[in-house]
Amino acid sequence: MNKPSVRVGQGRAGVTTSQQPSRQPEPATAGRRGHRTQAERRAQTRTALLDATIDCLVELGYAKTTVQEICLRAGVSKGAHQHHFATKAELMATAVEHLTHRIGAEIIEAQRELPTGAELVEQGIELIWQGFSGTLSSAVMELWVAARTEPELAAAIRPVDRALGRSTLQLFRALAPHLPEQRLEVLYWLTVNLIRGLALDAEIGGDPVRRKQLLDEWKRIALTAYEAT
Repeated sequence: MNKPSVRVGQGRAGVTTSQQPSRQPEPATAGRRGHRTQAERRAQTRTALLDATIDCLVELGYAKTTVQEICLRAGVSKGAHQHHFATKAELMATAVEHLTHRIGAEIIEAQRELPTGAELVEQGIELIWQGFSGTLSSAVMELWVAARTEPELAAAIRPVDRALGRSTLQLFRALAPHLPEQRLEVLYWLTVNLIRGLALDAEIGGDPVRRKQLLDEWKRIALTAYEAT
């Protein structure tokens, strides 16, 4: 079967901050020359901080992701960071939420090109795998490991993780609206936990051929459940 024609969440999942030269804080006159409003400048700074945070989590790990390094990559002062986020934990959680929204929007856009019928199951699962493995998985995994011993971080990311679960379930509902709710949720949680396990396997250097075999087998099982309704 053909793969989805629109791919999402690949590699750095659209986060390109680390691929750009380090940016320096813009002089105060730059905003006036570009006719940007204060709100636009604040939004740009916030986005730069969030993208830089994800880059640091994936490349350096949580322990080495300092506010100083994030600000350096974002090209902003440490004082600018404090205007947007009260704590490091808040910045971490908001960065994951930011990436989740970006990938979710890509998936929703890609859904429009999915076929109907049996191929929808295979390509739908592939689409979710593409979106929620890779960069997102790496960043979330770093935070949950750290959160085990940091209550403030755990409290900050728990609602973000739950919101991610709800939004992914909505994607499932859109892919298979005819399925009974109970069956849909079972298929959803099986898919999510499989993807989490496969993403962890990728992080620790597991066999990519085996991962593909497992994902393909799950698509076959899910298709059987889909056609049984």
